[in-house]
Amino acid sequence: MANISCPHCHQQVDSQALVCPYCRTTLKAYGHPGITLHRAGKNTYLCDTCTYHADDTCTFPKRPYAKDCTLYQNIDERNAQLEEQRTANSFGASIKNWIKRNQSLILLLGLLLICLFIALSTN
Repeated sequence: MANISCPHCHQQVDSQALVCPYCRTTLKAYGHPGITLHRAGKNTYLCDTCTYHADDTCTFPKRPYAKDCTLYQNIDERNAQLEEQRTANSFGASIKNWIKRNQSLILLLGLLLICLFIALSTN
């Protein structure tokens, strides 16, 4: 069971909870229990740090003064994810992944080379 922090009272709550059992704050979008309802803190708006607001693709009627939203995506978190993907897709990471997937083939080729070396050295 994964826990999250309630945005209102900051108590630890089950990540599947629809409503905080301590302060009764709604945690999931109404009618959509699988969708997280993101909430802004006091005196802030979600739009200030949202990817969709920054690239002007947001169509939410409350924009730019949204205090809660189901589609919110933090710019900093998104940039960190993109950087992680770029790193994972680098040439060095590709080589490491190929080696992990083909360990048995590499071992077999190593044994074959050792056998070939022994055969050549005995002649």
